[in-house]
Amino acid sequence: MSKIKETSTNYENRQNLNAECPETYAVSLIGGQWTLAICCYLINGKLRFGELKQHLPNITERVLTLQLRKLEANQLVKRTVYAEVPPRVEYELTEIGLELKPILKQLEVWGEKHKQIIQEETS
Repeated sequence: MSKIKETSTNYENRQNLNAECPETYAVSLIGGQWTLAICCYLINGKLRFGELKQHLPNITERVLTLQLRKLEANQLVKRTVYAEVPPRVEYELTEIGLELKPILKQLEVWGEKHKQIIQEETS
């Protein structure tokens, strides 16, 4: 997850496209390899870091942390820290994050339909 230099043409092109196209902007927020999967699990309610890690066994702790921070910075995920020993941290979707639910459901339907078309063509 490397950052694009702010002085690069690629960065400028991405900024312009995000400003002109709401769909591209939305995908830039949820379009990472793990971002969408994290949102799918948080749709059902609060989860602790370890619970998310169990749902996504192939993600490293570092990448999960970075993805959660990115989602929090984009105001899609809320992080709540409880003053307990040991400390307890829970993640949940924000109000705007919860609005992804029907979109994610539609992506699921579309994905299944597309998989079926591909399978029929290769059979």
